[in-house]
Amino acid sequence: MKQIIPRIRLVAFDFDGVFTDNTVYVLEDGSEAVRCTRADGLGLQKLEALGIDCIIISTEANPVVGARARKLKLRWVQGCSDKRAVLQEIAAEAGIGLDEVAYVGNDINDLSCLKSVALPIVVRDAHPDVIPHARYRTWRPGGHGAVREVCDLFEAVLGAEKPLAAEA
Repeated sequence: MKQIIPRIRLVAFDFDGVFTDNTVYVLEDGSEAVRCTRADGLGLQKLEALGIDCIIISTEANPVVGARARKLKLRWVQGCSDKRAVLQEIAAEAGIGLDEVAYVGNDINDLSCLKSVALPIVVRDAHPDVIPHARYRTWRPGGHGAVREVCDLFEAVLGAEKPLAAEA
């Protein structure tokens, strides 16, 4: 990790199963809701302070993805069928290669991205088919602080450039 993390300029996250615990609540009117942890937002601020860009790339079309991304002030692409193509395009727009990208996923629809980046990461409760393709597996499951754990890992390796809040 210590050799790879300093090269990373972009961390791309899947949404369902990474930011969420992969549970969906279906309401009477057919709308859906998911559960996320607020701790992820503070973690993402750490990556921002370290100068690392973040994006959510999701096959899910439900507006909840965009709502959460807006709240976290993250760029997002949703409803995409080819995550790797989207990731390649985002990296090219940023002027970086996939050898400067980390990807955090949990299931087989993340496999092409996990196989393509410098730092493939899966959450603790990832599907068994993707676990062998990860260089890092979080201790926390999706939706229960896995995103925050990834952010904390980057901070531990790179060190915080500035505090998140003024000290009293």
